[in-house]
Amino acid sequence: MNGSKSFNESMVQILNKTSVSNDDVEIVVSPPTVYLESVRSGLKGDIEVAAQNCYLEKSGAYTGELSPEMIKDVGCTWVILGHSERREYFNETSEFVAKKTKFAIQNGLKVIACIGEKLPERESGKTMQVVSEQMDAFKKTLDTADWDKVVIAYEPVWAIGTGKVATPEQAQEVHAFLRDWFVKNVSAQVASGIRILYGGSVNGKNCVELAKKPDVDGFLVGGASLKPEFANICSAKIEASKL
Repeated sequence: MNGSKSFNESMVQILNKTSVSNDDVEIVVSPPTVYLESVRSGLKGDIEVAAQNCYLEKSGAYTGELSPEMIKDVGCTWVILGHSERREYFNETSEFVAKKTKFAIQNGLKVIACIGEKLPERESGKTMQVVSEQMDAFKKTLDTADWDKVVIAYEPVWAIGTGKVATPEQAQEVHAFLRDWFVKNVSAQVASGIRILYGGSVNGKNCVELAKKPDVDGFLVGGASLKPEFANICSAKIEASKL
């Protein structure tokens, strides 16, 4: 819940000057709902736009909600679902997130699906159990073909907006576990093709080291996306491949 018309215009100008193309990295930005259409119209075509949330109905008496049809109607192609803040503050369960994900896919959107553990769960050694349970909800709801429209974002809740960040080794450990989860629960083909992003205090200083890890395919960027350094983060995977 950040931004303004003038701020968005300045960030759009920065992003439109980036030399990263869709052939190298797929860039998706996600402004608040009221700015979706203006950001979409201002950005160059190879940068896509996501809503931060949506509901699982096409229309109706759901005051304050947003449908996939509305998101598409303003030219956007993605939606973020299951972010830890939605789970924490708005009591969205893993099962509800999975149902919304299925509905979004059925109605033509691609989904950035978020998972991650809280600090007590990390400290008690339950990280893998927590993310596995969150993934199991998707397994029960999605078909194999649906995964072509999904990107997984692993965001340790203890690292979101705190300045703390998982070490590259910690991120890789969970990402590798998730890759293996797909092998065991979906298919080896989906496991090799699914993109798993890391989120949680990613910035211009740590992004390249994180991007070196083989199972870290990209980032879901929070506070740093409000700064010019976001353009550098977009090219982190390219820079990491040169090292």
